[in-house]
Amino acid sequence: MTSFETMFRRYDVSEIIADGIVHGVGVVAALIAVTALIFYTTVWGTSGALVASWIYGIGLVASLGISFAYNIWPHSPVKWFLRRLDHSAIFILIAATYTPFLVAAWPDPLVIANLIGLWCVAAFGIALKCIWPGRFDKLTILLYLAMGWSGVVIFSHLYDVLSLATLVLILTGGIIYTVGVIFHVWEKLRFQNAIWHGFVVTAAGVHYAAVLTCVVWFPV
Repeated sequence: MTSFETMFRRYDVSEIIADGIVHGVGVVAALIAVTALIFYTTVWGTSGALVASWIYGIGLVASLGISFAYNIWPHSPVKWFLRRLDHSAIFILIAATYTPFLVAAWPDPLVIANLIGLWCVAAFGIALKCIWPGRFDKLTILLYLAMGWSGVVIFSHLYDVLSLATLVLILTGGIIYTVGVIFHVWEKLRFQNAIWHGFVVTAAGVHYAAVLTCVVWFPV
């Protein structure tokens, strides 16, 4: 067997359909939500909020769209290629989601360092998945979690800038993502992939609400 044939778990038709529905809802919702966010920041937001919103919006839509394509694609060399893009896009999504919050606390030196660090780790993770696909998957999950919870290090700096609603939504989304990882690694569970992506879409929705509240009260 070739490497791409041994890498993927075989899901039955019901599991693929369920996963496709979850992804479809997520992609459509993301397109609508990001369009509304960009419109709001274009008309009423600051230039900083607009740039951050574009970065976040592109990261969100790209990540969900690539994940959709990868998970419904039949087993083939193309799926193997899409796997690299899918795992790489997660790094982009995490860094892009943090960007509006960190830009709001600009020009705090520690916040700037955290933002640069996040994108550097994202670049490293993307290189890891593209150069050595199918390897270091456990390390990749640890990097995802480390990036996702890196905000704890600068919580006191964000607390002075972001609203309580934004902070609570960030934390809630992080918890949902983290709990979802249990189902991501629980490969023997039926509908495991659809459940995992249900957590992803839900957490992404909560973080979208956090970004929206952040942009609404974005520092002038």
